[in-house]
Amino acid sequence: MNTHLQADSIDRNYPKDPAAEAPNENAWPAEIKVSGNRLVDTNGDEVWLQGVAIPGLEIVPKGHGAVNSVIVAIELWNANVVRLAIKDEFWYGRGKGQTDGGLAYRAIIDSAVNAAANRGAYIVLDHHRYRAVKSEQIPFWQELATLYRNHPAVLFDIINEPHEISWSVWRDGGFVPNDNKAIDEAGFLDEETKQSNRGFESPGMQKLVEAIRETGARNIIIAGGLQWAYDLSGVLNGYALVDPSGNGIMYSTHVYNWKRGWQKAFLDAASKYPIFVGEVGADIKKMNFIPSEDQEDPYTWVPDMLGIIQQHRLNWTGWSFHTWATPVMLSDWQYNPTLFWGDMAKRALAGEQFENQSLR
Repeated sequence: MNTHLQADSIDRNYPKDPAAEAPNENAWPAEIKVSGNRLVDTNGDEVWLQGVAIPGLEIVPKGHGAVNSVIVAIELWNANVVRLAIKDEFWYGRGKGQTDGGLAYRAIIDSAVNAAANRGAYIVLDHHRYRAVKSEQIPFWQELATLYRNHPAVLFDIINEPHEISWSVWRDGGFVPNDNKAIDEAGFLDEETKQSNRGFESPGMQKLVEAIRETGARNIIIAGGLQWAYDLSGVLNGYALVDPSGNGIMYSTHVYNWKRGWQKAFLDAASKYPIFVGEVGADIKKMNFIPSEDQEDPYTWVPDMLGIIQQHRLNWTGWSFHTWATPVMLSDWQYNPTLFWGDMAKRALAGEQFENQSLR
């Protein structure tokens, strides 16, 4: 989601990250793979991923206490998976204030991986970028995949929210125009600069999958659909990704309380593929980019959404395990849940069952 990309200029009393833990492989969870529309471990037993999405490390390089949040989510909220938002710019040390080439940033991510794995949980590394895959993201993912190659706890969410491209470009690549129609008015620019200003050539999702597999990493890959990772209809209509050498593809949908057409958007796909509801939630605070009347009351929407997740055993991580990256699950940095979203999500993670009354 894009609503959390706001100024981070005031002291919000973020939690402090604990000292880094050494890896404890004896405590790590079992390796998982895709089997039909489910995830299974090495014994063939189903693994149902349920947890929270943690922002911060895609906003500022030091993050917002993400490692501490990983531990709390697993130990106190019963999550068996966390989705960690990260950014390639910070990974390479190109963010504001970074002077170490990204060394400290990469160490935080590694600490988060160990914190999750040492507690027997899984961690999704979410490259929090938008629109379409870019060529420069291929070497980034190859580096990340090499580092966490076949780590049983680590899954790869390769691009956060694709949007405003065709299914053909999504899968196979192609030209992605920039939104600004007036950027080419400067006639004195050279042709290469003009072309760069017009847009970029995307290699597509399939090339990125293949690039990751070339490293020898078989970790599950998560691919978000179109419409800001909501619509998965294309994977049932000729645009599914191919993964002959890895542990499989899980398709991701992001569902908020203004999204309609659940059946076509992701439930149809759930009958054939494992689905990851990588972002889901609702807030009493209205989003200013969505008509107010389209945003359903969380107190009616959240129970129905959790009911659908449980009915279909969809893998999910609630957005967001944070106090201001809306929709928020936390009312404060003591990790107390918001009543309109976090409380119900926490109860679901503890095993409480919710009933869906109607599809949207």
